[in-house]
Formats: sequence, C-alpha cells, structure tokens
Amino acid sequence: MLPSSGTTTPSALPSSKTLESRSFWKAGNYAVGPSSKPALLQGSLEHARVHPKFLHSNATSHKWAFGAIAEIMDNAVDEIQHGATFIKVDKIDVMKDNSPGPALLFLDDGGGMDPALIRKCMSLGYSSKKSNTTIGQYGNGFKTSTMRLGADVIVFSRSNRASKETQSVGLLSYTFLRRTGQDDVIVPMIDFDISGHWAEPIIYSSHDDWSSNLKTILEWSPFSSKEELLLQFDDIGPHGTKIIIYNLWLNDEGIYELAFDDDDEDIRLRDEALLGATGVPRKTVELQSHISYRIRYSLRAYASMLYLRKFNKFQIILRGKPVQQYNIADELRYPNVVTYKPQVAPGTKECSVETTIGFLKEAPTRVAGFNVYHKNRLIRPFWKVTSDGTAKGNGVVGVLEADFIEPAHDKQDFERSSMFVRLENRLKQMVNDYWRTHCHLVGYQPPGFNAKMKRQSSASPHNSSCNLPGESDDPSIVQIPDDGELGLRDEQPGVDVPNDVMPEDGLASISVDQLCEENIQLFMRCEEKARKEVELKQTIEELEKGLEDMRKKCAQLSSLLEAKRKLKVT
Repeated sequence: MLPSSGTTTPSALPSSKTLESRSFWKAGNYAVGPSSKPALLQGSLEHARVHPKFLHSNATSHKWAFGAIAEIMDNAVDEIQHGATFIKVDKIDVMKDNSPGPALLFLDDGGGMDPALIRKCMSLGYSSKKSNTTIGQYGNGFKTSTMRLGADVIVFSRSNRASKETQSVGLLSYTFLRRTGQDDVIVPMIDFDISGHWAEPIIYSSHDDWSSNLKTILEWSPFSSKEELLLQFDDIGPHGTKIIIYNLWLNDEGIYELAFDDDDEDIRLRDEALLGATGVPRKTVELQSHISYRIRYSLRAYASMLYLRKFNKFQIILRGKPVQQYNIADELRYPNVVTYKPQVAPGTKECSVETTIGFLKEAPTRVAGFNVYHKNRLIRPFWKVTSDGTAKGNGVVGVLEADFIEPAHDKQDFERSSMFVRLENRLKQMVNDYWRTHCHLVGYQPPGFNAKMKRQSSASPHNSSCNLPGESDDPSIVQIPDDGELGLRDEQPGVDVPNDVMPEDGLASISVDQLCEENIQLFMRCEEKARKEVELKQTIEELEKGLEDMRKKCAQLSSLLEAKRKLKVT
C-alpha cells in the first residue's frame, strides 16, 4: 500500500468494467485489467505491489460484522495507556453521489496518530504494538475490519508528539481503486501542522502532490471542500482519532447488513435479528432473549461482554448511551473457582488460570458453556464443551482468561494447537466434576442416583415412599416434562411428583423457581427416607443380635437351673 504521489488520477473506467454489487461477499468479483505500470528498467528493483482485490480478500477473514467492529474498538482500548477515556460508536448520515446514506462513526480521545503513524496504520502487516497487554499485534486489523464493514473509510487523527501538533487525513477507498482501474493500493493522505494559529499544510515532495492528494480525497470522500474536511476535527479535541466508514455493505436482498432503525440506542445485525422475529415456540423466544443469544445480533449486548475486566476511567458509548459492562461470572449460583495450570512450552514461564464456574440465574437450561477471554478480550462466547443431546451440563457456565493460547486473526476463535485441545479436555472435566457435586441443587438427579435408590429398595424388606421413575402406576402422579424445564432428573425423563407437592391446577401455574424448589424438597425427602431405611435396618439387625444374645443367656440359665434341680433331687 502506497501513499498517493498525487501526480495523476486515472479516469473512471467504463461502467462495464466496474463492480456495481454492494454486497460484501460479491464485491471481489470483477475483472482485473492489464497492469498500467511500465516495464522494469534494467538494473532497478521494484517493490511487490498489492492489488486492490487483496483488500477485499483480506477482509473476508471477518465472517461476522461485529467481529470487525470489535477490532476497531480494540484499537481504542489499547489507547487507554495513552490517556483514552472513551470510544464513541454511532451512525451518521453522509452525502455521496448526491444521495444520503448511513455511515459508521468511531471516535476516541486517545493519543492520535502523527503523519508517520497514520501511514503505518494504513500499511498492511505493520504494528507498533509490542506490549503484552495490548490486544492488537498483527498490524492488519484496521484494514480487514474497515473493509469488511464498508467499501470506503476516511480517517482523521490529531496528535501532539515531540512538541509538534499535527492533524492528518487518510482515505482508503475500495471504490476509488476499483473505478479508476488501479493495480496497486493507493492511499491519498494529507497532513497539517497546527502548532501555530492555523492549519499549515505539511509538504513532503511538492505542493502539486499535496494538492492532488487533497483533490482525490475530496472527490471520493463525503466531503466536498477543504473547509468541510477540516471541520471534522472540531469534535476530536487536542488529540484523538475519528474513523468514518461509508458505502456500507448490503446483504443479498440489497438491504444494509447493519440495522440502525430497530433500536435508537443499538446497532443490530439485520439477518441475525430476523431469525427470531415471528412464529417461534415460547422456549425459543426465552432462549433468544438471553444475552447468550442477543450477542449474535445486538452490538450493545456484544459490547457489554467484550472485555472481561470493567474499565475504571474508560467508556464505550454506543449511539449516545454508555454500554454497561457485564461479567456473567457475577450472575452465577453456587459458583466455584477452579485453578488450572496449563502445560506450557519448555522455558516458558509457568502460568495459573482461574476459572469461575456455576449455574446461571433465571436462564434457559439450554444455555451453557465457557466465555473464554484472551488479554481481557472475549474470543469464544458460551463455548459448549459437552456434547448435545444430554442434560449433563445444562445451565453450567464458566469464565476464564486464556492468555497461554493464541487467538485466530479475526479474534473470534483460537488456533487449534495442542494446548487448545488440552484446555478443551480440562474444561470438559470441570463440567463433569461440577455437575456431579452440584446438579441436585437445581433439581437434577446426581449421576447414579437411580441405581443407588434401587439397590437400597431391593436391600430393604420395606417399601420406600419415594417414587422413582417408572415405578408408580398411580394415575394421580404427574410426570415432569423433559423438554428443557428444570426437573429432578439425570439424562432420562424425570421422577414422578405426587399431587401433594403440586398445585391442583397443574404445571401450568408453577414457575420454574417453584418447580425447582419442589424438586429439591422431593430429593431431600427421598434422601431422608433412604437414610431412615438404613437406620431402621441397622436397628433391626442390632435388635435381632440382642435377641439372639438373650436367647443364649436364657439357654445357659435354663441349663444351670436344671443342673441345680438335679442336685437337690439326689
């Protein structure tokens, strides 16, 4: 990627050679014309050029638009070390080609970028972030994220470094590159020195080059004059960065991927939000109302869980309203903290990872899994490590920070290394151990409960008053459904509950909490009755042993009496 030299601006190609599709997944399908570069001169070296199509193919690493938005938010969070206190994410309206259209706005008050840094930002693969605490590291996130959200992005940044105040404008326009037939990625940029009373252009080669860059920016950006361009710095403050992404991508139906009108305080993913619109069962509606599902289509929900530790002096402001950070570990019942020490590579510092695990409060039982973070950033939300089709692990959620494994480039998953596989196996073990010792607290049968009760019943001559699954033919017994509601069960349909613990109008009038409490009471009654049976059996054995001892004593006394009687007779 090259800063524009500003010497020439190719004219637009005929419409037959331009890509008119505004769908992201089709935007890379256009014919590549012959190179306009001259033949290599003898004895000279040429740099490896980057064709504009690479911008699109590079951006396909983001399968999910919210993942691209999170990349830009990460850059602002990394600026906390330079004094950033907020990032604003909003929708604005811009004019392009004489028609209004929505655009995405990102504004932060971080340290900003001077002319050298903004050029590195616009370059592929460059990253100045070498800290162990910063989220970004590959130097590719800005390009992939902005190009995934829209065809064009313009960046405004103001900086105060080395006692020199500057402001810079850079344009990365897929539309410009495509329609002018470029075979190299040209990025027009202009810089100003604002150390004095007004903005003074910073000239590197010639004033004509600077003017040509300005002309290209004005022609292909939403701003038609230099004055209008400079007005964009008014809300940045003494330092910070503003990013405007326009010509946003459409879905296959020709509608914007991002929905701005469904909620004035949120940005939605249109196609995901429509999945649960109408005609779905009640239990599905309950599931889709939980945050584990809402993060798929609500940016506010996703942003609330995006960072593990709550910020002290930093806010994410979405459409004018701060996002309230949410750590699901704070909402768990019967929480446990499990320490895991991964086997890291030889010579690497040993680490210890604490995982908080517990049951969700007032959530559908089908919600389960681990929220796995890396350097404070959510990588895998609600990662379900147990197999589907079993009740084991229902409602069990965990939270951990796994800095010892590397995330994929889109930060939506981890690289599947041997350490990742070992982590997955350890999390499965955590779920199994927690389930075995805690599932009865929310109304499930502990593993092996049925077999234990049957052994006790068969060992005792008395019948237990606890009804086990399938052992009652009484028609007054009501069977708890096995469709996801909490019940006293293991992996098969649950126990039968007598009417004396159920309201007369049936299950329809009982809340989940009531049913859970009744199941727990029933389980405790069964345990109590089983304990009493064991105690009674022990008492009977002791009495029988005592009786046998008394019989032996009686026999001995009888023998003595008989012997004395015979002595008296003789």
